[in-house]
Amino acid sequence: MVKLNSSLIILMFFIVPLTAQQTFQRNVKRMGSGFQITVVANDSLEAKTYIDLAISEITRIEKLISSWDPKSETSEINQNAGIKSVRVSEELFELIDRAIKLSGITDGAFDISYASMDKIWKFDGSMKTMPNTKEIESSVAKVGFRNIILDTKNRSVFLKKKGMKIGFGAIGKGYAADMAKSLLLENGVQAGIINASGDMNTWGRQPNGNEWTVAITNPLNKTKAAAILPITNGAVVTSGNYEKFVRLNGIRYAHIIDPRTGYPATGILSVTVFAPKAELADALATSVFVMGKETGLNRINQLPQVECIIIDENGKVFTSHNIEIDRL
Repeated sequence: MVKLNSSLIILMFFIVPLTAQQTFQRNVKRMGSGFQITVVANDSLEAKTYIDLAISEITRIEKLISSWDPKSETSEINQNAGIKSVRVSEELFELIDRAIKLSGITDGAFDISYASMDKIWKFDGSMKTMPNTKEIESSVAKVGFRNIILDTKNRSVFLKKKGMKIGFGAIGKGYAADMAKSLLLENGVQAGIINASGDMNTWGRQPNGNEWTVAITNPLNKTKAAAILPITNGAVVTSGNYEKFVRLNGIRYAHIIDPRTGYPATGILSVTVFAPKAELADALATSVFVMGKETGLNRINQLPQVECIIIDENGKVFTSHNIEIDRL
């Protein structure tokens, strides 16, 4: 008769997991865009609890920053442009403050007051001629981040020009992804992805131990990837004009418009930015598009923990200093 070592049995019991973790996903529509929440969890019930938590946080952020909801703090700021300052929550005040700092870093290529811009460019195929110079100049007359006045003491926001507006279309989804990730981490979710219509924030690893990977779409052939890169704990955002653009006088104009001039960006097909947070990556991806290849890469190379991939209108790939890609 063989006598078993009971301590060995106990040790083996603790080494062998009762359940293997799995990946669970759900798609929802928020902020006018599709969100895909992916979590690594022990079972579907646990995953549902986590995903519900993430969706409730994204919904909360949407209500905070929405310019469509007349009762939101953002709408109140816009309604009182040129009239009076508006006291806001600490969260919104800090988001606007960071946005203004990003405007400074990008020389105004990123600007949340872009919402004041008159929409004279159409990217639905109906536009056949260029707007005239006067129309273009007039379209950005009320845009300018320096006219967003913050009062730290009173935690208030004042837009100096009447008719001026702020909007978070170029930063809001990224911020929502960051906040949802942060909440899930606080609640013990060890790994996952918040994909806010292409604005992705990841943490941890897949259940098999592999890193998450992200494919960079080839803008000249959307059915193929230009590169595949691993991403373990950070954000990646791609801005592209391969779906929304207009070609006038032989020039391809992106749907991303320079808030300083009123002219659409040219010369670039896509920009992918890697950063610690999706909010930052979101803002910089748009900014690099506007600043152009040389200035954009130069600015990215000055920022710690931020990398960039640019594909120009000829399909040529350019990268920041500290990034290596597997080209397909």
